[in-house]
Amino acid sequence: MTDIDVVGREHLAVAVGSPHGRSAALVAQDGPLRQTVIALKAGAELGEHNAPLAGTLLVLEGSVTVASASGRMVVNQNQLAVLPQERHSVEASEDSLFLLTAVTETRR
Repeated sequence: MTDIDVVGREHLAVAVGSPHGRSAALVAQDGPLRQTVIALKAGAELGEHNAPLAGTLLVLEGSVTVASASGRMVVNQNQLAVLPQERHSVEASEDSLFLLTAVTETRR
C-alpha cells in the first residue's frame, strides 16, 4: 500500500528545489493502468505531450491548467478532471501536486 500524502510531500519538496520544477513517481501499475504522483512548482510546466487512451487528473494540492487545442481547463485542489483526448500541456499556477491516472494500452 502506498501513502500518497507521504510520496506527494517528498516529490513536491524535490520539485520546488529542482531547476526544472517538477518531480514524479509511478505509485501503481496494473496492466494498462498507471497512477503517477506529479509535483510541479509554481510556473513549471509539463510541455505538450500526447494524451493517454484515457486519463484523469486529481489535484491534491494547488492548482494546474491543462491546455490543448480545444481550450484551457483550470483544475483546483480536490477537483478531478478528465484529460482531453488530444495533445495537451499542464502548467502549475502555484506549487501543485496531482495524481495522474492513465490507461496506456489496451489489453489483448
